[in-house]
Amino acid sequence: MTSEQTKRTGGQLIVEALAANGVRRVSCVPGESFLAVLDALHDSDIDILVCRQEGGAAMIADSWGRLTGEPGVCFVTRGPGATNASAGLHIARQDSVPMLLFIGQVQGDAREREAFQEVEYRRAFTEFAKWVVDIDDAARIPELVTRAFAVATSGRPGPVVIALPEDMLRELVEAPKAKPYMPVESHPGPSQVAALGALLEKAKIPLVILGGTRWTEAAVNDFTAFAERWKLPVTCSFRRQMLFDHLHPNYAGDVGIGINPALAAAVKESDLLVVIGARLGEMPSQGYTLIDIPYPSQTLVHVHADAGELGRVYRPDLAINADSASFVAGLASLNPKAEPTWATRTPALHKNYLEWSTPPATGPGAVHMGPIMQWLEANLPDDAIMTNGAGNYATWLHRFHRFRKFATQAAPTSGSMGYGLPGAVGAKALHPDREVVCFAGDGCFMMHGQEFATAVRYNLPIITLVINNGIYGTIRMHQEREYPGRVSGTGLTNPDFAAYARAFGGHGETVEKTGDFADAYLRARASGKPSIIEIKLDPEAITPTRTLTQIREAASR
Repeated sequence: MTSEQTKRTGGQLIVEALAANGVRRVSCVPGESFLAVLDALHDSDIDILVCRQEGGAAMIADSWGRLTGEPGVCFVTRGPGATNASAGLHIARQDSVPMLLFIGQVQGDAREREAFQEVEYRRAFTEFAKWVVDIDDAARIPELVTRAFAVATSGRPGPVVIALPEDMLRELVEAPKAKPYMPVESHPGPSQVAALGALLEKAKIPLVILGGTRWTEAAVNDFTAFAERWKLPVTCSFRRQMLFDHLHPNYAGDVGIGINPALAAAVKESDLLVVIGARLGEMPSQGYTLIDIPYPSQTLVHVHADAGELGRVYRPDLAINADSASFVAGLASLNPKAEPTWATRTPALHKNYLEWSTPPATGPGAVHMGPIMQWLEANLPDDAIMTNGAGNYATWLHRFHRFRKFATQAAPTSGSMGYGLPGAVGAKALHPDREVVCFAGDGCFMMHGQEFATAVRYNLPIITLVINNGIYGTIRMHQEREYPGRVSGTGLTNPDFAAYARAFGGHGETVEKTGDFADAYLRARASGKPSIIEIKLDPEAITPTRTLTQIREAASR
């Protein structure tokens, strides 16, 4: 065999490296800057999910990474394509989700001339990614792509940006065959596990907070068994609720936006706080007020895969540099010496959670979200995947849906609007046999609503609930609180969302009375098509417990 016969183009080497690292599917918006990659994908077994906007494509890749722990992969073109994708890149960064974003780049001889759609990604995306690399030599593709997988998944997971100059992708070069990356696991030391055991034996009112990414179903199950042995009350960090069964008697609620006041008090009064995988950023920490900085009043055990997160905001009494799955595996032999003194506190916290997560039966207007949530709880399978973006509507999902199983939640902790629909597309492509339900506000949906076309194209029958109140609800709520009665910039004019669904070839329903919802949902499910159920909600129903008028009147006093 001649050397010419063993040479491959840069595009072929990229696809070979993806296949070697177990990639089965990529999302993309095609561009002329990476035609050589598209050509190589034509001859591969890797599926391409062609999207309608680069932000949606990146969010779909984020959804795969979020639900699997392995990097989601996205391809976009240079310049405007890359900047569109930055919304999804920022989500993956703040949410610690592994992702690879490949960006086409201008040819080498045009660099640094502000050529057509040129961006220097190492300058532009340093704050958005764990690592940004330009591959200028096609022969280094196996090395650098494998390294990108390792960087995206090691320590605190996150996105990596790989820029691909157009001429490099056409180069014919000799290069070694790509091999898969080796996941880096960090394990707790035996002395650290023993120290945790000693702290638990001394504690009177401990509490656990679970968070972070790259958990596994086995690790979740093993931690549940550990919590049962120690009768520990367990909470989940903001939008990490799939890490513990909400109907388990040890579950105490989520430490997120709009926290149950009783749970906030329990966090503050605990004498031992065990935080596993979570960073405890601004949202779960209630604006950094729930736990004292830098020295918590509680004894703090902080477990995190990235040593740089340990002591960065909160000084722990016991810092354990370990990924969550490896840490939980190390707890197998840790057993209480006697019945824990807090054994009666744990069921009391769970009872309080059940009361907090029971939705109200009524509210302003003809549509009441409380009964709708109760119907969903009674009729959704336990393994249904729930997705959402950002907005006050998400409170109905986060507070009143009781997550039962691992890998059933895809929602941005960064609070990014527009995530729900592409997140649902990604989830359904990954798990075609499971029900996938997207919650979206009218403002949130229109951010990336065009990806409904992607769901139709690939026959991904997601069910999207568009909760339409005709306003940017969260901003309007804050506006009434800070500037009561001075409405500015928060009104919306919307399409007929059911007709929108039908225009794309999907199924559409409109709900204008609470009693209409159940039949509308069952028809959407039975259609076998991607569906939109528009729920027309009175804007006064801005939260489960307070109306816009009540917020405005309280602020005006």
